[in-house]
Amino acid sequence: MKTKKVDFLRDLYLDWNERMAANPNMSLSDLRSLFDEWEKATLEPENVTYTSDGIAGINSIWAIPINCDKSKVMIFTHGGGFAVGSSSSHRKLAGHVANALNMPALVIDYRRTPEHPFPAQVEDTTEVYKALLSSGFKAKDIVMIGDSAGGNIAVASVLKFRDLGLELPSCVIAFSPWLDMELSGSTIESNADTDALISPPIMKVMTGMFLGGDLSKARDPLANPLYADFRDFPPLYINASGDEVLLDDARRLYSRAKEYGVNVTLSVVDHMQHVFPFLAGREPEVDKELNRLSNWYENLSNIEE
Repeated sequence: MKTKKVDFLRDLYLDWNERMAANPNMSLSDLRSLFDEWEKATLEPENVTYTSDGIAGINSIWAIPINCDKSKVMIFTHGGGFAVGSSSSHRKLAGHVANALNMPALVIDYRRTPEHPFPAQVEDTTEVYKALLSSGFKAKDIVMIGDSAGGNIAVASVLKFRDLGLELPSCVIAFSPWLDMELSGSTIESNADTDALISPPIMKVMTGMFLGGDLSKARDPLANPLYADFRDFPPLYINASGDEVLLDDARRLYSRAKEYGVNVTLSVVDHMQHVFPFLAGREPEVDKELNRLSNWYENLSNIEE
């Protein structure tokens, strides 16, 4: 049986859907304000400070744990279907992950759709990565992380780094990644009744905005990493909920990376909602997941040493 704490995220998603249904002509500005409420699900992390910044001309928020290792950094690309979500909606989640990995997190406000369709998001993330390298960070000390659409961006950006001949980051972390722009995953239908947030109609609209209306790009590996060549890709950690429609995206990413010999881990937690780490500080199962992630990263660091 689900606990009340787990239901907090489900109830938030259901509330959003009710409000969107009641106002089918909701403006994009109002929709973005709605999704900035994502931060409500997350309790404030302990011993984390925040500061605003502009990296490579891109507004960002730093989440910096007290006494963390500032020689390392994670670039956090937020979710929200490429159109909504922001550094504000994700700063607390980033703070919890920053605590778990003992390093600062930089949550970037990449350009969003529909004003800026693909590949603007990958381009912005690439510029941030290059700027951090130029400022003195070593590639081996940079972690790429993102959730939902941001998980897509995190993965695709590393593919872009490789194509540009840049030294690659230490690892990539994807929470409930949305990867398949063809919307062909089996769990889109099988988990339709348990996912309180995502539905095929919403995904179709957001796909169209992301691709600028050009559905021929749906198989571009930088828009849909399920078609990517993962040779030489860094270690990859994926998590997802057993109840979400994007579960099959996570499973297929795991299988695709595995085919290319990537050191890849998939963590599926049952009876949770999309991007369940948003319940950090509120749900013990999320604390366990962040502990698994911390142990995974620590093991990687020990192997590199």
